[in-house]
Amino acid sequence: AGRVAVMTAIFATIGAMFGYMGGATQNDALMYKNEAAIRKTEASDQWNFYQAKSSKQNLAELGAALTTGDQQARYQSEIARYKKEKEEIMPEAKKLEDESKAAEIASEASLHVHHRWAQATTLIQIAIALAAITILTRNKGLQYTAYGVAAAAVTVGALALAHV
Repeated sequence: AGRVAVMTAIFATIGAMFGYMGGATQNDALMYKNEAAIRKTEASDQWNFYQAKSSKQNLAELGAALTTGDQQARYQSEIARYKKEKEEIMPEAKKLEDESKAAEIASEASLHVHHRWAQATTLIQIAIALAAITILTRNKGLQYTAYGVAAAAVTVGALALAHV
C-alpha cells in the first residue's frame, strides 16, 4: 500500500504539471485567436478604405469624362491620386490578412497541443483513481493497470511536449 500511495502522489504531481501545461496552451490558443480577429478587422478596415478610394476614383473618372479643360485636368489629378492611394492601401490590407491567417494557424496548433495535454491529464486522473482503488482492494492487477495508464499518460504528455 505504501508504494502505491507514493506512486499516487507522483501521479498527482504529474497531473498538476499536465494541467498547468494544458491551461497554458489553451491561453495561447485564445491569444492567437484574438490576434487573428484583430488583424482580420484591421484588414477589413483597409479593404473598406480601399473601396472608398475606388468609389471616389470612379466618380472622378465620371467627372473627367463629362468635363473639359481645367475641370477635367483637376479630375485627372484626383484619379491619379486615388490610384496611388489604393496602391498604398492594398499591400497593407494583404499583409494584415496574412497576419490573421498566421495567427489562426498558430491558434489551431496551440489548441491541438492543448487537447493532447487534456488527454494526458485525463489519463493520469484515471491512473490516480485506479491507484486509490488498488490501495483499498490490494488488487495487483489494478495496480499494474494504474501503472500502465500512467505510462500512457506520460506518453501522451511527451507527445504534447513535442507538439505532435
